[in-house]
Amino acid sequence: MARQVYDYTKTVLQKVSFNADLFYKELEKALKKLLPHEIKELKIWLTEFTSNKPELYYCLSIVE
Repeated sequence: MARQVYDYTKTVLQKVSFNADLFYKELEKALKKLLPHEIKELKIWLTEFTSNKPELYYCLSIVE
């Protein structure tokens, strides 16, 4: 079940990545629901996903 939440989180973040504020809010919600090891995985995924999206860089600060 937990893995489904992680996968769903990635899907939602990909869909809202057009809006940095919405992306930030969804990321906040996700961090409340995910397990600690999933947050580590998400951080790695976020670094790769935002590598070509400079408008989302500030959102990474919430994960650290």
